[in-house]
Parts: sequence; C-alpha cells; structure tokens
Amino acid sequence: MPELPDRPGRPVDTAPRDARRVRVVPGGPVMVEGPVDVELEDGTSVRSDRFMVALCACRRSKNYPFCDTSHRRKVRAARENS
Repeated sequence: MPELPDRPGRPVDTAPRDARRVRVVPGGPVMVEGPVDVELEDGTSVRSDRFMVALCACRRSKNYPFCDTSHRRKVRAARENS
C-alpha cells in the first residue's frame, strides 16, 4: 500500500471518495460539507456528523477546531483619515 511521503509507515487511503466542497469565508471559518473527520496536530481526530461544518481559521475558538464565531468578537479600532 502506498505511503504518505511526509509520514513514512502511514498508508494512503486509496479508496475512491466523492469530492467535498470547501468554502473559505474571508475573515471567518472554513466551511466544509460534512460529515468530516478532522485530524489535529497531535494526531488525535474529532468527528462532526453535521451536513455543514465550520472549521476555525483564527484559532480563537473555545471549541477548536470547530468555529464558535469568536472571530466576530474582536473589534478593530477605526482609523482616522488625516
């Protein structure tokens, strides 16, 4: 079975799959058609069975890797035009 080049010994899943639609929301989450399994940096994985999953792109979520809309809470100071 083929292996991932950056992860020796870890086989590549060669089963055919339907493509998933992914939408990047500017200033917001990454929207992925579910269900999804998300692999985290430490090798653990989390699953969501929802039909649409919002993945956090700002890392402010208390429910990381899923978005909790924390990106909306940061208020930017208005710049004055000189």
